[in-house]
Amino acid sequence: MNSLLRFAAPRLVEIVDSPAVDLQPGQIRVRTLYSGISAGTEMTAYRGTNPYLTSAWDPEIRLFRGTDVPQQGYPLDGWGYSEVGEVVEIRPADGVPVPADAPAVGDVVWGIWGHRAEGILSIDALRGHVLPAGLDPLAAAFVRVGAIALNGVLSADLGVGSTVVIFGQGVIGLLATRLAALSGATVIAVDGIESRREHALAWGASHAFAPGDELAYAVRDLTGGAGADVAIELSGNYHALQAAIRVVGADGTVVASGFYQGEATALRLGEEFHHNRVQVLASQIGSVPNRLRARWDVPRLQRTVIEALADGRLDAASLVTHRYPIADAAAAYELLDTDPSAALQIVLEFA
Repeated sequence: MNSLLRFAAPRLVEIVDSPAVDLQPGQIRVRTLYSGISAGTEMTAYRGTNPYLTSAWDPEIRLFRGTDVPQQGYPLDGWGYSEVGEVVEIRPADGVPVPADAPAVGDVVWGIWGHRAEGILSIDALRGHVLPAGLDPLAAAFVRVGAIALNGVLSADLGVGSTVVIFGQGVIGLLATRLAALSGATVIAVDGIESRREHALAWGASHAFAPGDELAYAVRDLTGGAGADVAIELSGNYHALQAAIRVVGADGTVVASGFYQGEATALRLGEEFHHNRVQVLASQIGSVPNRLRARWDVPRLQRTVIEALADGRLDAASLVTHRYPIADAAAAYELLDTDPSAALQIVLEFA
């Protein structure tokens, strides 16, 4: 049997068993070691606020359609996108040799197969996903969230001399802070939790502030009155997005990387947004920034993160604050829901 995590209803987590299935030609079976919980996207499914629960995405015209038949509904099985596991079985496609960059039995790989004890994926889906020698498998649970952070940093077009304000110093925000500092930018971190501000300073931020009405003035003081060149908003909070608009200077850019829910009542578009001609860009892991598409794609984002994890530039494993066996997953989600300041990264472990 294959244990998997199910959102049976809003805020109701169950662990259920699904029957084992035989591999089809061209598939790989992976035994899960770790699966990281996303404190952003996954919590929208846990709480019942995800737009797929109330509408349907039309990929052809790229619009959500309001409909009486939403795209998804409870129960939701196997959410999760930060998995690490050991390859235990491979069934090559009939008459087709296994590619040289495909994993072999016994290899440890990273990928996306959800919170389940066993994943079945195509061989192509795991090509190039074998962990580098010596890399802690726990660190590989950060490849996808690292790619999200890197995509936001690339969207911000940072470099030596740039000043960037990064809102939200959870896991993705801290990874973005580290990557922005490595790019040569001066980073100003913003978070309401003191321990996260301290972590941001340790990871390369030059300054760290709590959110508040005086933040925009503090950033002006640090930049000689000019304001920041760019802000990256990663918390998914509309108040933070409004604050990001205020901290950038004239013709500044705000990269909106958070997964925003509900109505944007906190946004005020007649003040700084209008008078400073602020550009707001959406960054989402489905694609890289327009100007980079000839050379970058999502696999390159992920390879870059793996390389940074392997050579120590990103000490992501140190962000793990809690580990729960899959049987106790309900407690992990309850913690993130009721006391998010108590945890950075929660990882589910599989026996």
